[in-house]
Amino acid sequence: MLRGKSRLNVEWLGYSPGLLLERRPLVAGRTPRSPGRNESSLASTLKTLLFFTALMITVPIGLYFTTKSYVFEGAFGMSNRDSYFYAAIVAVVAVHVVLALFVYVAWNEGSRQWREGKQD
Repeated sequence: MLRGKSRLNVEWLGYSPGLLLERRPLVAGRTPRSPGRNESSLASTLKTLLFFTALMITVPIGLYFTTKSYVFEGAFGMSNRDSYFYAAIVAVVAVHVVLALFVYVAWNEGSRQWREGKQD
């Protein structure tokens, strides 16, 4: 029924099937991107991810037990039940801080890679 209208006309969009297979000569002064830079970018991203994964596990748990034992029960003299509550709040805040730091670092790393790719 709608055979003609349901098909996407790529020539209308400015692309022809032959254009996609066409090889263009390199523009003077530009070199093709090296695969080594892409691999180092991937390694850097993986290191960042693993670092923040370790922080996400150790920082909230460490702060929970440290603040519960030394701060709330030790320094403030709170009961065991109250110290659990306040130490959990500290751990949740720590999770949010680590997550915000990860977003900040990932955002800056992405914009840095974009700028480097843009200058090539």
